[in-house]
Amino acid sequence: MPSGSDAVPAGYAEALGAWPGAVTLLTIAEGRDDIGTTVSAFSPVSDDPPLVLVSLLAESYPAEVLGRLAPFAVTLLAAPQRVLAGRFAAAGRPSARVLLANVPHRRGGQSGALIPEGGLATFECEVSAAVPAGDHIVFVGAVTAVPYVAQSGEPLIRFRGGYLR
Repeated sequence: MPSGSDAVPAGYAEALGAWPGAVTLLTIAEGRDDIGTTVSAFSPVSDDPPLVLVSLLAESYPAEVLGRLAPFAVTLLAAPQRVLAGRFAAAGRPSARVLLANVPHRRGGQSGALIPEGGLATFECEVSAAVPAGDHIVFVGAVTAVPYVAQSGEPLIRFRGGYLR
């Protein structure tokens, strides 16, 4: 089986860009600091038990922290939260506390992670599995709490390298 960049079929990245994906914000309380990153590789896995997954670059700091089996929160971002998604996607971003300083938020009761208000829903999770997958790690999270679910709102969707709307 081919591996490495020589094995990537022509058009692969462009084809993936055609996959519309909900944009989420993953947050972690890590002792001295709060970590956050924008993630579009999120999916429900199971209803019983309740499981979700996120996929992170293996060499990223959030993946390193989750690899220690840290609890985390995933917020499904609403369309008006486009700027927030951009802040958490920027290279060299500061602490999640700084990025959420002017945004209403709270700490998750189960995860201790920062949870912004105004999203469509938030899941608090414990890492139940970490699976290496190429240049990423897929983390399966056992859902321990759902702090809120909005009764209305439009999702923030990533499509062809940008956001819809």
